[in-house]
Amino acid sequence: MRVLGLMSGTSADGVDAVLAAFEGPPRRPRWRLLSRASHPYPAELQRQITAIGQGAPCSASELLELGEAITEGQAAAARACDPTGQAALVGCHGQTLWHRPASEERPGNSWQLLQGPRLAERLQRPVVFDFRAADLALGGQGAPLVPAADAALLPAIGGWRALLNLGGIANLTLLPPASGPDRQRPVLGWDCGPANTLLDLAVQRFSDGRLRFDTDGAWASRGRINESRLHRWLQEPYLRQPPPKSTGRELFGAEDLERRLAELEADALQAGAPLQPEDALASLTAFSAAVVAQDLAASPAPLELLVAGGGARNRLLMGELQRRCRGLQVRPLAELGIGDSDREALAFALLAWWHALGVPGSLPAVTGARRAAVLGVCAHPPGRQLPPRSAASGGSAP
Repeated sequence: MRVLGLMSGTSADGVDAVLAAFEGPPRRPRWRLLSRASHPYPAELQRQITAIGQGAPCSASELLELGEAITEGQAAAARACDPTGQAALVGCHGQTLWHRPASEERPGNSWQLLQGPRLAERLQRPVVFDFRAADLALGGQGAPLVPAADAALLPAIGGWRALLNLGGIANLTLLPPASGPDRQRPVLGWDCGPANTLLDLAVQRFSDGRLRFDTDGAWASRGRINESRLHRWLQEPYLRQPPPKSTGRELFGAEDLERRLAELEADALQAGAPLQPEDALASLTAFSAAVVAQDLAASPAPLELLVAGGGARNRLLMGELQRRCRGLQVRPLAELGIGDSDREALAFALLAWWHALGVPGSLPAVTGARRAAVLGVCAHPPGRQLPPRSAASGGSAP
């Protein structure tokens, strides 16, 4: 079955799309990436998403129009990736506006803004969306959801294998080895902390909005890292919390950035000079690598770390990962044929295929839910229905 996957992440910089073909056993399918595309959000749309997601006041009409603009951006990415309409089904994550992890005080909740029926009508294809809701209803975090796809799409190796996505938030998947005493261990995964959220906000602040991110880490590469401050940041409650855990801009956003910049400024003044932008960016880049290294040090030791997401193109961030994850081979996931911006879109394509087959897509060991669930809600265009499950599975039983 050919499925289109659409993903727009915490960075809110645009939509990544892949067209993939799946067949065979759902938990270990044969798959091919047929095409890929990216559709950037206009700068004003990105500003709106990040502002509203961090509490900026807006009217009901503004929120409605924001949903329309996001949906049209998803449709544009879909058409760019699949201009001839090969996909039988679309899996779309939508755009996260707010994520509240489960806690002892109250259950988790998460809002991915998308007008699913509108997108189904635009593309004339069934659209599976709202993937987090079922897991949240079962007491889970609703995130991360990609580890289940990682386990299905990537082969096990002789030891633990780690996959890292450096989007707005850094999240990890740990895949058990193919043999040995740990081969029956569950797949693990969680959100580590900030990857590009604080970095991108800082670049926009220091450049007065002229730049959206630090290309290749070039600006930060001219700065000095405040290691003592990093050590203190790593003791913060979320970063010391064991999995399952998930986070987003709600914790690592504009307010958090201002606090960290104030602390770096105080340290710089104590040393006798004002804080320089390149020093702040260098410390924030190193912080993103340090939270991952700290989590890996407390986990089953992997043989390698495969990196995807926009942060994989940041040379300084990749260098800091290699330096701080001592003895671990760090390499791009792209070497296995899944590009930096493909992994999460591919995961939501697979989750949509699983939805069509009635196959659970969540991992309770990752999210903390009471049990696994089939994920997503399906919106059909007028007069169209999902193919029967036998056709969706390519003739194989789930």
